[in-house]
Amino acid sequence: MTIRSTLFGPVFEDNPVLLQVLGVCSALAITNSLYTSLIMGVSLTAVCTFSNGVISALRHIIPSSLRIIIQMTVIATGVVVVDQVLQAFAPDAARTLSVFIGLIVTNCIVLGRAEAFAAKNSVGMSLLDGIGNGLGYTAVLVAVGTIRELFGAGTLLGVTIWPTATDGGLFVPNQLMLLPPSAFFIIGFFIWGLRAWKREQMEAPEYNEVKVRPEQQPDLVGKNAS
Repeated sequence: MTIRSTLFGPVFEDNPVLLQVLGVCSALAITNSLYTSLIMGVSLTAVCTFSNGVISALRHIIPSSLRIIIQMTVIATGVVVVDQVLQAFAPDAARTLSVFIGLIVTNCIVLGRAEAFAAKNSVGMSLLDGIGNGLGYTAVLVAVGTIRELFGAGTLLGVTIWPTATDGGLFVPNQLMLLPPSAFFIIGFFIWGLRAWKREQMEAPEYNEVKVRPEQQPDLVGKNAS
């Protein structure tokens, strides 16, 4: 385990959304604009980094019977702080993402890294792991948000990129791109593309193909005739 692999591995090699298929619910719901995608990605990165650092610092004194409760308490504390910061400095984003910011408490990425990594590694590496997984999550949200906003409204971060036909331009927005099902298909194509590029990420088949020679095949025709 190196600093480079811990920090940048979750972006392509072990992406929490594209490889582990975690945190998909928020990726479907809030990626209809690039702005909300960025805010959600930064928020989760901050919570994941904070919780990883605190849980790693306390890992030797947390009783095993209480570790899940303490981890949830630490994560909830980070979520409350992030929510208050958003309400103070980005009230519009806070209103849009209010439910989803709160649901970071139960986000599988944050809970998974706290249990699988922070509880077993040093504070420094845990902080890097939190940042890395946040970057991997944010990269997917930014990519999906860019595609959905660009093709659904012709804008990026609210700035017109392609003038629409109603404003004298040539672009006709695809309203389907602003609906959550479009994010489902976009993420599906991302998963397909990443696993086609990195073949080692493909799962092994759950069955073993058995080849039967012609002489071993049952004579179904003869049995039916008799």
